[in-house]
Amino acid sequence: MTGFGARGSLLREAAAHGHHRVTFVELFFDLVFVFAITQLSHHLLHDLSLTGLAQTLVLFVAVWWAWIDTAWVTNWLDPDRKPVRLALLVLMLVGLVLSATLPKAFHDGGLPFALAYATFQMGRSAFTIWAVARHDRAQATNFTRILSWQALASALWIAGAFLHDGARLGVWALAAVIDSIAAATGFFVPGLGASKAADWNVEGGHLSERCALFIIIALGESVLVTGATASGLAWTVTNFSAFVVAFVGTVAMWWIYFDTGSERASSRIAHAQESGHMARLGYTYVHQIIVLGIIGCALSDELILAHPGGEVSPAATAAIVGGPALYLLGCGLFKYPLLRRFPLSHLAGLVLLAPLAPFAGAFSPLGLAAAGTAALLVVAAWESLALRRIAPRPAD
Repeated sequence: MTGFGARGSLLREAAAHGHHRVTFVELFFDLVFVFAITQLSHHLLHDLSLTGLAQTLVLFVAVWWAWIDTAWVTNWLDPDRKPVRLALLVLMLVGLVLSATLPKAFHDGGLPFALAYATFQMGRSAFTIWAVARHDRAQATNFTRILSWQALASALWIAGAFLHDGARLGVWALAAVIDSIAAATGFFVPGLGASKAADWNVEGGHLSERCALFIIIALGESVLVTGATASGLAWTVTNFSAFVVAFVGTVAMWWIYFDTGSERASSRIAHAQESGHMARLGYTYVHQIIVLGIIGCALSDELILAHPGGEVSPAATAAIVGGPALYLLGCGLFKYPLLRRFPLSHLAGLVLLAPLAPFAGAFSPLGLAAAGTAALLVVAAWESLALRRIAPRPAD
């Protein structure tokens, strides 16, 4: 790579105190993904079937890897350097195309979606190789491995765009699997070997803040859904009750993630000797479950606001009960390093949610959602009281 790469260093300098704060351009970049998450919840709302769920999951994987891979890149590259800032703005444009094509990705928008995703992923990795080639050869090799995996997955995403219905779903699901297992394999490439998590000199505090802000974005989508849907409804007692249940559920989710446990778990990851391994597991993988839970809860909010009374369909049950359950599962797994066990509060919440699904027929949609929100409130109150009395364990 002699003679190739940026002449001036685009890498972050060591933080003088604590960790680098998330920059304004990173927050600006994240706005594209507010739109993307909204598109995903609406995609599932318009097709509440197993096929619609499978399609939404595949599209979510693409959206997630587009965002989290960029978060890792800006953990090393300095967004205040103009080339990095310009790269993020270009990625915003491509990401906006990606988000705009989500509703028609399994119809006539398949090729624009696939091309946007391939451009986003491979373009970012190619830029990163150029940015670090002269200044961090180990990272340049790492991103060469990453680019190789992304090239393979991109070929499948683009090939799937020329297929239809189940065939497209199958090929894209395979591409999503390749994107998902790449990091777990250390991006192994014959001749280049595999990266080791210890080699990823991650700044845990910065990555923690990035992911926390993404959770805020996802929760913000729930607030937008609640407000937008309620604005078109008459202010009856039933509709107002649905509005309150939806809002309180979002507040409870915020409390569960941000009150105490998240900060303590983040501190442990930030100071662990194998921070790269813990960050890969806790942020790259486990946070997907948390965000999926939020999307499910946003879908639930739309359903109960639109139809608070009547019978509960199987699809509505899956959203109203499954959304909070996924959220608690993800948060519990994320907080596992703090207690060296799954939090009892989250386990209790899952136990409270479990009987709601088989007995959903005894509830109206609003009643079922209220029961699910009550389970979240129990977890929020339990954790707030319990974790404040527990000193965080030292990092390994």
